[in-house]
Amino acid sequence: MGSSFGKLFKISTFGESHGGAVGVIIEGCPPRFELDLSKIQIDLNRRRPGQSRITTPRNEADEIEVLSGLIGNKTLGTPIAMMVRNQDHRPSDYTQMRQVFRPSHADATYQAKYGIQALSGGGRASARETIARVAAGAIAKQLLFKSNGTEVLAWVKRIHDIDADINPENVSFDEIESNIVRCPNQTMADLMIERIESISKEGDSCGGIIECIVRNPPVGLGMPVFDKLEADLAKSVMSLPATKAFEIGSGFRGTFLKGSQHNDSFLPSEDGKLRTATNNSGGIQGGISNGEMINLRVGFKPTATIRKDQTTIDSEGNATILSAKGRHDPCVLPRAVPMVEAMVAIVLVDHLLRQQGQCTSW
Repeated sequence: MGSSFGKLFKISTFGESHGGAVGVIIEGCPPRFELDLSKIQIDLNRRRPGQSRITTPRNEADEIEVLSGLIGNKTLGTPIAMMVRNQDHRPSDYTQMRQVFRPSHADATYQAKYGIQALSGGGRASARETIARVAAGAIAKQLLFKSNGTEVLAWVKRIHDIDADINPENVSFDEIESNIVRCPNQTMADLMIERIESISKEGDSCGGIIECIVRNPPVGLGMPVFDKLEADLAKSVMSLPATKAFEIGSGFRGTFLKGSQHNDSFLPSEDGKLRTATNNSGGIQGGISNGEMINLRVGFKPTATIRKDQTTIDSEGNATILSAKGRHDPCVLPRAVPMVEAMVAIVLVDHLLRQQGQCTSW
C-alpha cells in the first residue's frame, strides 16, 4: 500500500511520530556489499531534531538500530530492517488537537479518509517518518558511489524570498554542511538564518526551495512510458512532507525559451559517451538518463503548525480557534536536505538494479 516504495530496491516504512519507534525494511539490496554504518548515522544526524537554534527543540538522538540483513557490516541479500526508537515524545502537547483540525495539516483528511487517526504528533503524516527514508537513502548512496562513482548532493537554495545563486558544478558536501541552514553560499546563509529566526519570533513559519544534483549518474536509467526517471524522481520527492513543487533541468524557466534555445546539442565524443553542449534537460532525455549531471529543485511550503492563533473547526464541524503547542520547525528546509538526497538516491538505485537486470540482446 502507501507505505512502500520502489520495485527492485524496495523500502517499506513503519511507525508514528509519538509511537515507540520508526523504521524501515529494505528489500533488494545486493549481497556481500560492505556497508559503512557510520554514514547512515551521519545522515540521520543531519535530519535529527534539536540540531540547531533554527530547528525544533525536540531532543532525539535518532540512533540507528540494525535488526537484520547484515553479518558484521556485510549485506546478506535478505531484507535489512532498521529502526530508531522515539525517546522525547510528548503526547500531552497535542491534547487540544485531538478535537481540533490544524489548518493545512493532515488531521482533517486522515479523519475523513480513515475515520481514525494517531492523535499526537501527526502520526504517519509527521516528518518523523522520514527517518526511515534517510536511513535507506544512506545505503542507496553507498551503492551508487560504489557502482558508478555517483554522488548525490542537496542544499538550501531559497528561504522565503532570499535566493542564493549557487554554481552546482562546484558545490561540495563540506560547503553545504558549513552552516546550520545548509546553504553553500555563506553570505546568503547568514541572511536566511536571520530571516528564519525573525519569522519564528513572530510565531510564524516559512518555506523555500531545495536544489539537488546527481554527479556521474549511470547512463540509461529510466523506463518508458510510465516509469520515466524524472516521473519517479518527482513522485519520490513529492511524497516528502510539506512539498508543493518540483522541477528538473530548466524547469519552468525553460518554458520561456524557444526550441532552438532550449535544445541540448550533442557533442562529438571519442569514448562513445553522450555529451551535450548545454544541460537544459537536467540529465534526462526521453525519460532516460544521458550521463550528464541531473539537476532538480523541490519547493517546500511553510511549516503548517505555527504558534499564532488560527481559525479552524473541531471534529464536529464547529468553528473554533487553534492555539497550537508542541515543538515545530519554523522552517523545515535545513533538515529536509538529507531527505531529498535520500529519495533521489533510492530512485536511482532502484532503476540501476532494473537496468542491470534488463537483457540488451539475445
